[in-house]
Amino acid sequence: MSHIRDCAVDCVYRERLLAPKISQVEMMGVSQMERLGIGSNRFSKMVVSFLIAFFLLYMLSLAYRSSTFDRIGEFARAHVTGEMAGNVSRASESEGKHSSHPERVVVDKLLGGLLAPGFDEESCISRYQSSLCRRISPHKPSSYLASKLRKYEELHKRCGPHTESYNRTLEELSSSHVNGTADCNYVVWTPANGLGNRIISTASSFLYALLTNRVLLVDLGTDMANVFCEPFPNTSWLLPMDFPLSNQFYGLRSGNGQSYGQLLKNNNMNISTVSQPPPFLYLYLSFNNDEYDKLFYKDQNQGFLQKVPWLILKSDQYFAPYLFLIPSFQQELDKLFPDKETVFHHLVRYLFHPSNQAWGLITRFYQSYLASADQRIGLQVRVFNRKASPIKVVLEQILGCIQKEKLVPQVDEEKHIAPPSKNKTSRAVTIASLYPEYYESIKNVYWMRPTVNGDVIGVYQPSHEEAQQFGNNIHNIKAWAEINILSLSDVLVTSSWSTFGYVAQGLGGLKPWILYVPTGGQTSDQPCPRAVSMEPCFHFPPNYHQNSSTGRGLDTVSPVPHIRQCEDASTGIKLVND
Repeated sequence: MSHIRDCAVDCVYRERLLAPKISQVEMMGVSQMERLGIGSNRFSKMVVSFLIAFFLLYMLSLAYRSSTFDRIGEFARAHVTGEMAGNVSRASESEGKHSSHPERVVVDKLLGGLLAPGFDEESCISRYQSSLCRRISPHKPSSYLASKLRKYEELHKRCGPHTESYNRTLEELSSSHVNGTADCNYVVWTPANGLGNRIISTASSFLYALLTNRVLLVDLGTDMANVFCEPFPNTSWLLPMDFPLSNQFYGLRSGNGQSYGQLLKNNNMNISTVSQPPPFLYLYLSFNNDEYDKLFYKDQNQGFLQKVPWLILKSDQYFAPYLFLIPSFQQELDKLFPDKETVFHHLVRYLFHPSNQAWGLITRFYQSYLASADQRIGLQVRVFNRKASPIKVVLEQILGCIQKEKLVPQVDEEKHIAPPSKNKTSRAVTIASLYPEYYESIKNVYWMRPTVNGDVIGVYQPSHEEAQQFGNNIHNIKAWAEINILSLSDVLVTSSWSTFGYVAQGLGGLKPWILYVPTGGQTSDQPCPRAVSMEPCFHFPPNYHQNSSTGRGLDTVSPVPHIRQCEDASTGIKLVND
């Protein structure tokens, strides 16, 4: 849209260049008249006065037109969604009803103070532009969180890769114990499983870094190249390729000899018997970690971990909810997140911005299929076992969900043409799935028959990769683009247990309907209940608060009021508002 303003500015510039030439032509005419004796001196003065007045009026009109073009440019950028929605407000509302200033468009590109200013906008266009495509979030970050993020950015700049502090702490790795010379501590995130798992676990790791005054570095690998922008100003969060322990990351799993769990196991779970903290420890927090690895979540063990300069963390889980159950973190977390269901919403929008390559995919799809729709509906279908969940049964479950919840109207089986109506609503349905069959079937449903209320339904699918492709960079860029496209929806349906859907709902600030993918050939009477919060589920938490009778889920009374059992995973927990 910026080209509209560029053209307008160019037009004004050209007209200003022409203005002196017009005046010179007119003045030449006056001189000729005087030389020819056509008019008197009085007549000449009248002509000159008229031309001066004309010139002044002309310049005033140019100034007015310039300001008008500026406003056109602003409205063009703000009109990406087809309406003045999104993080856009009208400045005249705050200036008062009797303001003499023309109405101005103000875009909250910093998301209420969540993002820092000062980035090179061209290097990551989505950072400040994505707010134009989404409706304004009612969930503002606390001033304490914004302040904490600015302080973290300063810490990261001081301790980031190849700084003096980083190099000094790196020297600790060659020692058998901590020598106390380092002034920066780190948590190094390493990847596990698919893109959704990686994003939710990175967000959790960053929250842990905030709580423990550590610097987060990430080992994204080649398959994640050019997926995200750098999140922190004037520094990098990428772990340098020459990091001494990098060649050990692949073998990091439960029972690793240098893991925190194994250290506790070797010392009969009594960390006080360890005389000197090591320079680094592995934290294995993935879904299959053992009882010793899970002792990380015990409050009494956090003090020892604070003394270890390097924590190498591997996880595929959204473990942030359990940090709220660690007493030493609770006061700080309450100040950071007064609204408990916004933790991931704020963290994911702060950390993860599509690269320019990914943003190009997102905006081209959006402008082609979604921008002109009155309502955008996102539908994410994840089937983990296609044999246990046949296409026909899953399709019935999907249609039962979106029609029962009135997300889309039913079709009129008796008619071929919808009756004329002036109030037709256009709805764009975006389907994100590895497979094309659900898209083809739903598209045909709304192509073959009109809707009962005359609404126009468009059904679209960005891609269908057929299978999740681990280690494929282009696959990850496409997946990230589709997550963002889903997050631009007005309403969202996600699949149970899907981390892909968790990320989309967090980015969009959407409380989704959760599609229960049927197994055993039968659909459910309740195909998609509404989620109680937009937070992801921590699928495999420690069992310290499990129900004693069932051995799963939470006790009837949660240790804190804002932790509840997940709707889509009976073993899991999630954050909700008090």
